[in-house]
Amino acid sequence: MAADTVVCRAPGKLFVAGEYAVVEPGNPAILLAVDRYVTVTARRLDPAAEAEAGADVDVVLSSDLAAAPVRLRWQDGRLADLGTPAPGGGPTYVKAAVETVARLLAERRLPAPRLHLSITSTLHEDGRKYGLGSSGAVTAATIKAVAALCGLSLTTEDRYRLALLATATIDAKSSGGDLAASTYGGWIAYQAPDRDKALDLAARAGLERALTEPWPGLAVRRLPPPKALSLQVGWTGQPASTTSLVAHLHRRTWRGTASHQHFLDTSRDLVHAATDALETGDGPGLLKQIRRARHALARLDDEVGLGIFTDKLTALCTAAEAAGGAAKPSGAGGGDCGIALLDATASQDISHVTQRWAAAGVLPLPLRPALEGIEE
Repeated sequence: MAADTVVCRAPGKLFVAGEYAVVEPGNPAILLAVDRYVTVTARRLDPAAEAEAGADVDVVLSSDLAAAPVRLRWQDGRLADLGTPAPGGGPTYVKAAVETVARLLAERRLPAPRLHLSITSTLHEDGRKYGLGSSGAVTAATIKAVAALCGLSLTTEDRYRLALLATATIDAKSSGGDLAASTYGGWIAYQAPDRDKALDLAARAGLERALTEPWPGLAVRRLPPPKALSLQVGWTGQPASTTSLVAHLHRRTWRGTASHQHFLDTSRDLVHAATDALETGDGPGLLKQIRRARHALARLDDEVGLGIFTDKLTALCTAAEAAGGAAKPSGAGGGDCGIALLDATASQDISHVTQRWAAAGVLPLPLRPALEGIEE
């Protein structure tokens, strides 16, 4: 019997290697789930809440980032806003997630959910995001919470696939790496599927078939954490839009050139080598590949002019390299976070690096790996 209230929380993510290249189907990346979370509480609308919200309300969304709840009703399988839509991307991804679960319910001849979703997040500060994949985390958590509330039994991969289909209806260029990290947890090796083919399969054959048939390019597997290395994370205080940066790259004539292919080949090679280093416990080998990843992003930045490396991200990398570690922007760059891998036994060096970060205006974030994915 389905519960009346379900609470799920999904961790945020950091890219370790493979940014930008991972948006091309089948190109690998390494990601890490971190212990900052989006929590989604789903409960059924009760008669008192319905009377308060209004007779035509089917879904109510409330968030710690929104001044007032968003009230929605079902119209032909889609959620329509009642009144003025709330600003911001959060409700958009939550709506897409609820609509996707509703499509699966409809295929199983079950009614669309009538519910209240309450969303809280530690992936931002004073309304500014850290760049830890808040859209992915809220989508993944919403999929699980709504499915559980409706009594749907889904595997981990089912939930990832539904989350990717929901996200792809908004941004088909999104790799889905954040969704995989939030869903699976820990350190993961990830290859993005062909999102257009996945969407086409779901449209032609339905979600049930889309959950069971192979998706070209898709691969997700857990990796062991690095040995004898400490992961340090610095936040620049400058929010960046991954969607905007990736879209800007796709508009450039650089795509399809020999330089573009060289970037993809280099990224693929270094990610595979970094994956091998993690699996064999080769710390120095992993540091070498993180440095290669930084240089590959720097070349991309020079050739295309995306603005991946800000002054603060450059300072973050320089401080870590001076201490014998390896560092790079995490994700699309242009602000948000950078990561560093440092000798875990050299606490004095780690302290010196974080002090240099603070002096450069980079805030060290006390993040640790989230070894589990979505928790209920």
